[in-house]
Amino acid sequence: MKNHISFVSNILADKWRLPDATSAVLPEMKCSGSGARIRRTRPQPTVPGLFTGLVSLLGFILALAIPGDARIKRIEITRVESPTFGGMSFGDVGQYEKLVGRAFGEVDPNDPANRVIADIALAPRNARGQVEYSTDLYILRPVNSAAGNHKIFYEINNRGSDYSFGLLNSSPAAAINDPTTVADAGNGFLMRQGYTIVFSGWDAGVSAGGGRQTIEVPLARNTDGSPIVGPSMEEFVIDNSTTLAAGLTYPAANLDKSQSSLTVREHYGDPPVPIPSEDWEYVNVSTIRLLPSGKQFQQGRLYEFQYPATGASLIGLGFAATRDLATFLRRAKADEAGQPNPLSGDVQYVYSFCFSQPCRYMHDFLNLGFNADEQGQRVFDGILNWVGGGSGGFFNYRFGQPGRTHRQHIGRHYPERQFPFANQVLTDSVTGKTDGRLRRCLATATCPKIFEANSANEYWVKGGSLLHTDTQGNDLPDPPNVRYYFFSSLPHSAGIGPVGPGMCQQPRNPLVANAGLRALLVALDEWVSKQQEPPPSQVPRIADGTLVAALPQSGIGFPRIPGVTYNGLMSTGDLLDFGAGFDQGILTKLPPVLLGSPYPTFVPKTDGNGNDIAGIRLPELATPLATYTGWGTRTTAFAGDDLCDAAGAMIRLPTTRSEKAATGDPRSSLEELYGDHWGYALRVAIAAMELYQQRFYLWDDVYRVFNEAALSNVLLDPR
Repeated sequence: MKNHISFVSNILADKWRLPDATSAVLPEMKCSGSGARIRRTRPQPTVPGLFTGLVSLLGFILALAIPGDARIKRIEITRVESPTFGGMSFGDVGQYEKLVGRAFGEVDPNDPANRVIADIALAPRNARGQVEYSTDLYILRPVNSAAGNHKIFYEINNRGSDYSFGLLNSSPAAAINDPTTVADAGNGFLMRQGYTIVFSGWDAGVSAGGGRQTIEVPLARNTDGSPIVGPSMEEFVIDNSTTLAAGLTYPAANLDKSQSSLTVREHYGDPPVPIPSEDWEYVNVSTIRLLPSGKQFQQGRLYEFQYPATGASLIGLGFAATRDLATFLRRAKADEAGQPNPLSGDVQYVYSFCFSQPCRYMHDFLNLGFNADEQGQRVFDGILNWVGGGSGGFFNYRFGQPGRTHRQHIGRHYPERQFPFANQVLTDSVTGKTDGRLRRCLATATCPKIFEANSANEYWVKGGSLLHTDTQGNDLPDPPNVRYYFFSSLPHSAGIGPVGPGMCQQPRNPLVANAGLRALLVALDEWVSKQQEPPPSQVPRIADGTLVAALPQSGIGFPRIPGVTYNGLMSTGDLLDFGAGFDQGILTKLPPVLLGSPYPTFVPKTDGNGNDIAGIRLPELATPLATYTGWGTRTTAFAGDDLCDAAGAMIRLPTTRSEKAATGDPRSSLEELYGDHWGYALRVAIAAMELYQQRFYLWDDVYRVFNEAALSNVLLDPR
């Protein structure tokens, strides 16, 4: 085996004129007391110019000089763990320590930058006329700050949970809210890079517990001080056979069933069937159930409940909290009580990272102008969005529900996807409005550098094509500060949920973008801090025929695989009417009125094996063992043939020519593609090296993925 690895390594070394891969073992770091070893990523070769260095130095000096006036009034650090990660040392950066606490802030409701927050005029004010909030604060920083990279990696959490360690450090758990152990550190990528890692709360719908990041915001009230009462809607997606009661996001204003309604359907295209009032009841102001007591909600159904709600939280205040905390940590010396900013004088750049829902939050964060702080300075220098699609969210509305998500089967009656979809300032051909996600930051010269990275699933269920096409379906050129990266044939959330089919007809797509995301973070940092041009965008385009309509099947190129359902279902570009107060964040028509589906949405074209042609084709795609899709279909018991939400599908390729012939499978067999095991391993190595040359892979991952292929049993005799 070792001789085979050396043979392939020598081929690579000759092809790319690189050191022999078997001898290019990177420096390692040891975990104190554990014997664990983690390879250290080789730095990408760049030489910043004198001007770049002077600009960075000037920014550092200015950061030291700016006083603490970033609207964070008080910081309380309640827990310190130094060192953390069991004393592990991360290469030249060394050990890390943890600071956990809470930040207390306030905003001026009369400041134009804050008036975009829904219901801010109806928020209670303190003696200074300000609106208060408080948020959890979590910091991981190098014990020796001088050894760090002087940059904040600010993860915008997903429903209170943090996914960066699972995605970038390839830690064993998908979400790790209090990374502490050697195992939590994963491969140590973020720490080896020297980042100071920050988590905080922004989503007022998140409940405390499990280490989730929370935020406390006030309730809006009428001008006479009475509670606000207004319409709210719940969608209960019943994907189990055990649900007996359904909770409400907001308390019911009263228990008068004549003011509420409950309907059920299987698919969105079905007419909603009213459930008579005598067949359901309020358990209390926060829960309903079906009658008789103990009756289950039906599996595979969508229930909608409209009711008068109260307790309208200032959900949109989360935007200001993110803005102000990032600004405080970067620029302030201390809070008003003299408590030192734990990062004072150390921060040159601030980058955000997110997974899914909070990337939609970051779309709205930019669109509403929050990347300029109250002093008009840039908040985030770089943004890496992973699987945000072309959507915003239910984040800045009266009775908002940040946790809602719109897909083909669920959540389609909530405000998530409405113009503007793209970053560029455009005129909507349907409504005549002119807007763009970057309109406000362009006006204030506070736009960040942005990477929009998406999986195939976003094109099928999140309107991903709307990010880089106009409202008539034409390709858009890249804005100067934005690049778009499509990870071919990937699902939205591999590793989250069951591994097998579950409620889906096919096994779920297991592919992950972790290695590519690591490379993108390095490229984003180099773009921001060294002005090194990033890799060009990699997305399917109308112009070259790689971005197409989902139907007919022959147009997309997806093969007719025996036993696999292809129906072309996807989320459509709907236009919804939520009522006259919508632009002020008040929804009065629930469910909304569907005015049509005028916005064209497209999906990636596939090759003859069913894998996407365009985009970043990770080694698993360049050397496939299966057809990998961003979509999957539901089984009959779960609203059959609708899409399986965030899951994709994996349909294994036939191994031999004889197996292919026996099943009538039109796709290539592994035998035809690679010949034998070492043909496969060589192809994997070449694919990884090509990605490295394009800066979509780091050297650590080239070496890792080749080792995995060489040690696999692909096309080996099982005897």
